[in-house]
Amino acid sequence: MSQTIATPPTVRLDSDVVGRPISRPDGPAKVSGSATYAAEFNVPDLWYGYVVSSPIAKGKITKIDTAPVLALPGVKQIFSHENVPTLAWFDRAYKDDVAPGGSPFRPLHDAEILFSQQPVALIIAETFELARYAASILRVEYEVAEHNTDLEKSRGEAFDAPKGKTGFLPPPKPKGDADKAYAEAPHKIQGEYTHHAQHHNPMEMFATTVEWLGDGKKLKIYDKTQGAPNVQQYIAKIFGLSKEEARVISKFTGGGFGSGLRPQHQVFLAVLASLELEHSVRVSLTRSQMFSLGHRPHTIQDIKVSADDQGYLQSLEHNAFAETSQFEDETETVVNWSGILYKTPNSKFDYKLAKLDVDTPADMRAPGAATGSFAIESAIDELSYEAKVDPLQFRLLNYTYEDPTENKPFSSKRLIDCYHEGAARFGWDQRSPEPRSMRDGNMLVGWGMASGCWDASMQKAAAKATLKADGTLTVNSATNDQGAGTYVIMTQMAAQTLGLPMEKVQFNLGDTEYPTAPLQGGSWTANSVGAAVKNACQEVGKKLLKLAQKMDNSPLDGLDFENVQFVNGLIRANEDISKSVAIKDVLQASGEDKIEADGKAGPNPINLQKYSMHSHNASFVEVKVDEDLGTIHVTRVVNAVAAGRIMNPKTARSQVLGGTVWGISMALMEEAYLDNVQGRYMNHNYAEYHIPVNADIHKIDVIFVEEEDDIASPIGVKGVGEIGMLGVAAAVANAVYHATGKRVRELPLTIDKLL
Repeated sequence: MSQTIATPPTVRLDSDVVGRPISRPDGPAKVSGSATYAAEFNVPDLWYGYVVSSPIAKGKITKIDTAPVLALPGVKQIFSHENVPTLAWFDRAYKDDVAPGGSPFRPLHDAEILFSQQPVALIIAETFELARYAASILRVEYEVAEHNTDLEKSRGEAFDAPKGKTGFLPPPKPKGDADKAYAEAPHKIQGEYTHHAQHHNPMEMFATTVEWLGDGKKLKIYDKTQGAPNVQQYIAKIFGLSKEEARVISKFTGGGFGSGLRPQHQVFLAVLASLELEHSVRVSLTRSQMFSLGHRPHTIQDIKVSADDQGYLQSLEHNAFAETSQFEDETETVVNWSGILYKTPNSKFDYKLAKLDVDTPADMRAPGAATGSFAIESAIDELSYEAKVDPLQFRLLNYTYEDPTENKPFSSKRLIDCYHEGAARFGWDQRSPEPRSMRDGNMLVGWGMASGCWDASMQKAAAKATLKADGTLTVNSATNDQGAGTYVIMTQMAAQTLGLPMEKVQFNLGDTEYPTAPLQGGSWTANSVGAAVKNACQEVGKKLLKLAQKMDNSPLDGLDFENVQFVNGLIRANEDISKSVAIKDVLQASGEDKIEADGKAGPNPINLQKYSMHSHNASFVEVKVDEDLGTIHVTRVVNAVAAGRIMNPKTARSQVLGGTVWGISMALMEEAYLDNVQGRYMNHNYAEYHIPVNADIHKIDVIFVEEEDDIASPIGVKGVGEIGMLGVAAAVANAVYHATGKRVRELPLTIDKLL
């Protein structure tokens, strides 16, 4: 076995700001309310749209009685399948960047109803209140057809997930004879692990404000999204617009978690109405309607795993069965993580889908991995008890330094350090191994742990840097910030690259007039856009050096770019820092009013072929369970993360805190109740779709294990958005077993499952 050792961190210079816990420059705007979101732009003479949703899950519209509504003073139009013009959209060729296989849903295309809460009409009125009232009295008649929304009853209709969807990896190829090894092993467990649909619930609901500019078809589109360029491409193709005619802006996003990766139907409806009426229009969705925009799919997993008397794995079988819609084949990478985390001589994996009468599921924080890690980490915990080996020791015994699924070395892997540092901080060595053996008064105390693994991937990204004669630097990229801290870490990267103080740097994002950037998702923004920002600033630096060398008696004459450093507003020689020139003096001497440069970045195809690249974490959880009532309290969590170079420990910690809270939420609370008779989610609101409040969350300790990986990305970053959530739900369930002796394999872990 061999372990790839990451390049050690470079020596910190006085002007280094990357790696420091610097506050967000956008923070004051957010807390003061001056940050403007998609539904808050004050566009003159604005009309408002309200979406009418289907009450049935399957069937077709037979009649829409529009006359009484159109007679209301101030109602401008009702759009439905009866009057929507023919669009490029309807040839089924145009998809967004993250669309799965199949045909994307096309709002108001025809009379067919494909899922409950499907938009069936859009009412445009002079005020939001009037549009909402008009929607309440619009009469739509339906012919109801028999529907199926029950995954459990659809096992006989399972089919292999289609290959080819971006981001989906087919299950690993089998190794050895898993069935024989399982049958012969002295210690074995088999279990079915389930969670039902879970819904994104960002604070900001989806909305689009379209400003009609009155110049041909020119529009300015303010949209709630995780990627303005993706929305622009989607809108431009559907409506036959140029990029100049469809400018998309998204400066602030009030949470997305994957729900904003795909353009949602309100942006299509708002643009449609604006173009048809030649007027500015805003369409906002309600909280209830947010439950019709994709979800983490209901998934059933079956795991068979075995070990020898020493605790070494002998076999691993991991199968998953998930839902998709009737019109798209939504796929997730669910079972692969088991094979990446653990070495075993015998393994086999499978992943299947069933088509239901629901809207297409969607990527939701750590898609696939959050589902898969709950199952495998619960199963590994069960097997450790069966083999009478401490759960942490069991994982250490089966640790792998290479990716068994691809037979590649990891670009870096510090999971073993996550185990050791997390266990030491948590006090794992004080754990009493027997279930129900630890108490605090009437509370049963349980300690559990679990692991996580997520891809460290890069995407193509671009940025533009402009250094002005007054010494200020502006960097633009069309990337997004849904709350992860993009504004601050890109400002840090730009400031450090050119050795400027933070207050002299401004980073702008979320506008399709800026250089293109990928969707904010997959934990790839920091490394992808960060590398592009660095490259753009370095190109400015190269131009600066050339100008500095033209100055009279330049102390930098003859030096290559690699032989100088940009520190504290100076360009100085590496070998003799007394040889320096102030950046502001270079600009003044040159007579240039500004220096501009573009930068691009993308994945290294050679590294992709040679290495397996992932971030890792280990979660340690303490729960206290009331012995009489069965109520569960997560009282303490330690989450140790190895995610490459941490650009800003403050914002990165916030990401891991948020992921940890979501893992607790997934374990104990989140579940959409699907009434299969109605084919509808019944708890589509904040009152009944339970998520944590302050009283549910106690001490969370975040550890960043030192790791820098120049193979995974040229700036050593892997990303933290996804990894902080992984393993947490399983660690909670494992802690509950340790506390109570009751193993629960279905999430959420509610009181009734302990009684």
